Amino acid sequence: MSSPLSISATGSIASVAAADWDRCANPASTAEIALERSPASIGQDSANPAGPAGPRPPSPRSVESLSEDPESSCETTKSKSQQERHNPLISHAFLKALEDSGSVSPKTGWAPAHVLVHRAGELIAAAPTYIKSHSLGEYVFDHAWADAYERAGGDYYPKLQVSVPFAPATGRRLLVRAGIDQGEARTTLVKGLRAVRERLGASSIHVTFLPEDEWQALGAAGFLQRTDRQFHWDNEGYPTFDDFLGALASRKRKTIRRERRDALAPGIEVEWLTGSDIREAHWDAFFTFYQDTGSRKWGRPYLTRRFFSLVGEAMADRILLVMARRAGAYIAGALNFIGDDALYGRHWGAIEEHPFLHFELCYYQAIDFAIQRGLKRVEAGAQGEHKLARGYRPVLTYSAHDLADPALRRAVAAYLERERLYVAEEARALDDFTPFRHASDTERQE
Repeated sequence: MSSPLSISATGSIASVAAADWDRCANPASTAEIALERSPASIGQDSANPAGPAGPRPPSPRSVESLSEDPESSCETTKSKSQQERHNPLISHAFLKALEDSGSVSPKTGWAPAHVLVHRAGELIAAAPTYIKSHSLGEYVFDHAWADAYERAGGDYYPKLQVSVPFAPATGRRLLVRAGIDQGEARTTLVKGLRAVRERLGASSIHVTFLPEDEWQALGAAGFLQRTDRQFHWDNEGYPTFDDFLGALASRKRKTIRRERRDALAPGIEVEWLTGSDIREAHWDAFFTFYQDTGSRKWGRPYLTRRFFSLVGEAMADRILLVMARRAGAYIAGALNFIGDDALYGRHWGAIEEHPFLHFELCYYQAIDFAIQRGLKRVEAGAQGEHKLARGYRPVLTYSAHDLADPALRRAVAAYLERERLYVAEEARALDDFTPFRHASDTERQE
């Protein structure tokens, strides 16, 4: 009989060995062994908890020891989320950079409380979890739920958020090591999350931008299910950017070619920077761009300057900086993270305004890079119907919500039932406006 599972929670990811976390976060990554042996990973273990310890609520003590059968059925086949290879945004290095830089902390309203599951002292599952005192930086909006609950006399905050802070990118949230029973591990993580919620007196648990198979599993565990939509670019095996353009209707091809030409017309040059090519001077320039965009869009940029240095030091080979230079000076840039399967576009900014430069750096350069690297898709962030005309298709995104108050749960459940229908219909309608040629088209190729 296998050893019982134990649940704990920690207020600092530095208390978890990097190799142990990453075996749960990216079990199917072909780069796992190389990353574990890299100099950046050496010393990132429980014996060297660098960075702020955080509030540690709840403390790393055991919540409960489990020996009973799991509530869900045994799942031995590899799930869709495990088939996804390395996702840098859920890696130990990325999450640790957020904490060590002060971008994520109780002061910013993101107090780490990562839920961990061990068997015989070995980490087998984890969930990146945060105690939230607001609903900012999440990209799945529950402000109306919070307002209604507060008006009714309830306390919506604190709440638990299982996500990657400030990153509206789909990725695994119930992190389970390869070879571990998925159903049992996921059930144990849910028990841990609910135990933390109860101990804190939190109103709810929110798991956002998770893959569909985890969304279905949480639905079976009693979570309310929510959908939204983004725009992703899919690589259909295009050898070059021009081959991608060849799949578009003639008018759309001409529009994109004109936009790319006009974006660079003022003598602008574009650079791809990754690995050791990224220097502190590049981060200085990019942070200026990021602050400008952040202050205009949401009032206060979330990420500190130190975050960019730390993440650049820890995972430079997983970073793509697309930088625009004019007259010898950098004027704009876009930050991307490189997965084994996807390119994740995260932030953009500029100190000069030029027509179509945003489209060039964030969308077209990302497509070009993904084609050259053989990546399956580009995720260019939340919102933005303007991405549709540039080859990005509508896709559904998923979140799951566990609300403690039965009255609030009933009201939200009724709303989500209607919202899911609307989102699905909207995604279908938007797909009709993609720029791709249809099989019935008889237009002459250029």
